[in-house]
Amino acid sequence: MNAAPLYVLGLGPGDQACLTPQARAALERAECVAGYHLYLELTPPELLRGKTVIGTAMRHEEERCAAAVDAALSGRCTALVCSGDPGIYALAGLVLEMLEARDLLERVPLTVVPGVPAVCAAAALLGAPLTHDFACVSLSDLLTPWETIARRLHAALAADFVCVLYNPRSRGRRWQLSEALAQARRLRRPDCPVGLVRKAFRPGQEVGVHRLDSFDEAWVDMLSLVIIGNSESRALGAYMLTPRGYARRGS
Repeated sequence: MNAAPLYVLGLGPGDQACLTPQARAALERAECVAGYHLYLELTPPELLRGKTVIGTAMRHEEERCAAAVDAALSGRCTALVCSGDPGIYALAGLVLEMLEARDLLERVPLTVVPGVPAVCAAAALLGAPLTHDFACVSLSDLLTPWETIARRLHAALAADFVCVLYNPRSRGRRWQLSEALAQARRLRRPDCPVGLVRKAFRPGQEVGVHRLDSFDEAWVDMLSLVIIGNSESRALGAYMLTPRGYARRGS
C-alpha cells in the first residue's frame, strides 16, 4: 500500500482567524488528525468532524508523531497539528528524525505547513519589539541542558539582541526564569522594557510592557512569552518599540 500524504502544520497562536489558508486546506484534506489534546481543542471543530482523531497528553510527542506516521503509512491522509509554527520548538524536526530512523523519507510524502509563530503573535500585540535583530531562547531544560541554555542566553544578551523567551516558567520549572532575568539585569539598564504576552489571540489574553528592574516572574506561566528589549528598546505607553534605525539615517 502506498503511503498517504503527511502534513505537519501550525495552527498559529490559537484564534481561528490566525489559521492560514494553507493549514486549513491541509486539515480539510486530512482523514486523520493527530495532536496534543489542547491543540486539538484549538482546531476548528468543523475541520475534525468525521475524521479519525488521535489525541495524546503533554510529553507524549514521540507517541504522537509515530501515530501520525503510521496513519499515513496505512493510506490515510494525515495532519499532525502543532501550535504556532511546526518548525519552531515543535514537531516538524521530530517527524523528520522518525522518518529517517525508519527509512521512510522516500516513502512518506511529507509537507511542513507553516503557521503564525507565537513570537510573531506576541510581537504584534506589543507593537514593534522585533524590528531589529533578535534571538529566541527556550528556557525548558527537558531536552537541553540548562548550562547550554544559559550560555546561549548570555551570548544573546551580551551581543545586544532583543531576547524572546519561550517556555519561560511552569509549575515544575520556576528557577530558570529567575536566572534568565538575573542575567538580563546584569547586562541591561534598569528601565529596559520587558514585554509579557499571555494567551496571545485566545480568550483571557493579557499584554503588558514592564520595566526590567520591577518585572515580577510570578506573572509568567507556560502560556506566556517574554520579550526582553535591547539597549535601544523603549516603552511607548502600552507599546514596546525597538527602533530599526531610520531616525539615524535621516539625521
